[in-house]
Amino acid sequence: MTRLSIEKTRAAVDALVPFYEHLRPEDIAGFDTYYRHDARFRDPFNHVTSIDGIKRIFTHMFTQVNDPAFRVTKDIIGEGDAILFWTFHFRFKGMGCKTAQSLEGVTHLEFDDEGRVTLHRDYWDAAEELYGRLPVIGSLMRGLQRMIRA
Repeated sequence: MTRLSIEKTRAAVDALVPFYEHLRPEDIAGFDTYYRHDARFRDPFNHVTSIDGIKRIFTHMFTQVNDPAFRVTKDIIGEGDAILFWTFHFRFKGMGCKTAQSLEGVTHLEFDDEGRVTLHRDYWDAAEELYGRLPVIGSLMRGLQRMIRA
């Protein structure tokens, strides 16, 4: 298998980033443009191996949070893969926490020789970045951190 050149990888990333940064529920079908049908996706909560699975994850995101918005803050481009550093802004729905939230993470992307995503792996700390901000669970998490801290 031929690896995508750095220039073509850069072009694929430059097309994909605005898609994510402007993603709305009506844009979910657009994943077909950027991802291969058998693309793999993994994050702290999900592991799927199809574009339909990826679409379900992002459709679900819109049912769980208000005003979701990704902002890519940095990228590292290789031959056929890339690392994206991002901040995800959102507001929880129906959990008694209506204030704006954000979490930081990193995505590793691999591309096929046509510039479509074959692997999307998100890395972020669910305990600190998400659970710790929930009203009841957050209090418990902070208490545990105080007990464990050296």
